[in-house]
Amino acid sequence: MERRVALKNMGLAFGYTVAAPTLLGIIQSCNSKKVLDWTPEFFTKDQGTIIHTLVDVLLPKTDTPSATEVNVHMFIDKYAQEALPVENQSFMKMCMGKFTDKILATSQKEMLADLDEEDLEPVLATYLKKRTDDVEEAHSEAVEAYFKGVEENGEAVLDDEIACFSFANSLRDFSIWSYKTSEYVGENVLAYLPVPGEYIGCGDVETLTQGKAWSL
Repeated sequence: MERRVALKNMGLAFGYTVAAPTLLGIIQSCNSKKVLDWTPEFFTKDQGTIIHTLVDVLLPKTDTPSATEVNVHMFIDKYAQEALPVENQSFMKMCMGKFTDKILATSQKEMLADLDEEDLEPVLATYLKKRTDDVEEAHSEAVEAYFKGVEENGEAVLDDEIACFSFANSLRDFSIWSYKTSEYVGENVLAYLPVPGEYIGCGDVETLTQGKAWSL
């Protein structure tokens, strides 16, 4: 499936919203840095390198730029640092820790800095496989119970496999949202009309935008 078609069909699934001025500030700050000069704020340097690799595995360069070419990795780091509630920040770090522990065990390597795309891609693919409705519901209930436990007792435990599934799927959803939010994709891949004209309430999407979702 072409990247444009995939992006058109996938919506925001990360589950959090942020005020427009804050989101705009994050986007602008990401655009102002060069990738080679990037130092993560939320993630460690090694974790940032992992995120950098994973987002390009999810959204590689095709007829449109790769995820890192539009600074998706930087956006994710900045958003996590500035917009996520504290409990969700802790949850993300915990889930990523379990995910990278899984990769280290699978690859039989000891350090995150030693991991490369060949180590990361198969584990990511495993946790992005379609789950049955019953399994997804069970996972959602387990995550809900985890947050409830943290709220009531200050701590909770989540199964390692569920944490890995949660991280992989959240990263995918977050990467797609970040990618669609980028200036290049908004103006050149999605249907872009910064100054709306006439309102056509019942028009055919294929006719109006060639099937693409609106950027704004």
